[in-house]
Amino acid sequence: MRRSRASTDQAAARGGVRGALAGEDGSASLEFIVGGVLLLVPIVYLMLALGTIQAQSLGVEAAARHTARAISTATDAADAAGRAERVLASVIDEYGLDPDGVQFRWTCADAAGDCPSAGASLVVTVAARVPLPFMPPVFDLDRIGSVPVEASAVQKVSRFWVGGS
Repeated sequence: MRRSRASTDQAAARGGVRGALAGEDGSASLEFIVGGVLLLVPIVYLMLALGTIQAQSLGVEAAARHTARAISTATDAADAAGRAERVLASVIDEYGLDPDGVQFRWTCADAAGDCPSAGASLVVTVAARVPLPFMPPVFDLDRIGSVPVEASAVQKVSRFWVGGS
């Protein structure tokens, strides 16, 4: 039996809050489910996306740091290139990076000749694109819905470097 607005106001005046709430008919469980789904789905997706971006950015950072160390401790240029490839492949495999999407380059900040060279500051930069979860490859959405991550590491090459100048 539904009460009219006037009877609800009279109940509120007589019984306070309890009397006012007595006439309220609602489906709190339905409201909770609909509201929960509307709020929970975007929050879960945001957590998945941020977790994926964080994992990939840690991988890119590790690749830059470990590759810079490997190159700077190499004995010559050929050894440096081989070490860089092995370390980069290892980090890509360990962190689950896309091998085709990783860009890698190294330069020497203050080298007079070849890079790497004795006493130079080696700068290694690794970049990748992180695809967002559940982005389909239709209409190139997986490329559009991706986040670029990049990391750089600087390492001083030993002054006893024998390869190069």
